[in-house]
Amino acid sequence: METTFKQLEQIIINRRNISASLMNGIIIEDDKINKILALANWAPTHAHTEPWRFIVYNHLSKQSFCDAHAAMYQQHTPEENFILATYEKLQYMADKASHIVIAYVKRGDNVKIPAIEETVATSIAIQNFLLGAYTLNIAVHFTTGGMTHKQPMKDYFNLNHEDTILGIFYLGYTNEEKTGKRVSGIDTKVVWR
Repeated sequence: METTFKQLEQIIINRRNISASLMNGIIIEDDKINKILALANWAPTHAHTEPWRFIVYNHLSKQSFCDAHAAMYQQHTPEENFILATYEKLQYMADKASHIVIAYVKRGDNVKIPAIEETVATSIAIQNFLLGAYTLNIAVHFTTGGMTHKQPMKDYFNLNHEDTILGIFYLGYTNEEKTGKRVSGIDTKVVWR
């Protein structure tokens, strides 16, 4: 068991967000994406609502999302706030990525389940997905930029009012190593009673 803990510890500590610009353009097999999405499906869920949902664009369809995202930004941004560099970043964000995955919370009809519980369950599903990607040497860029949390993006995907997009994930391979850090240790964030 100690060996299993050490392996998991290393996976969690070493997993990092990798900029999509640092990806190398090598295509990931769809089967690998399915494997890590299957891990997401094992998140804990209250009353078996399983609220996590994923929309996947592969290397053949990813540009259609990027074009739509950039157009959404242009159409729904007042002229005085529009930034050409942001538009171009959204349009070309996946140039070196293999897949794009959009993760969202699908609210069910059971009003007894608070929305926050559905968001937490979906967040855990995302963490399972990220850890699985790391073990397959898949780099992931997790972003909430652009139109991610705005109504036009929800409309684009025909989501219900109560559904929530949690993030956009650009997946690919990279030759770059990235290390992480924590601002403070866990002892500053825990109170034992």
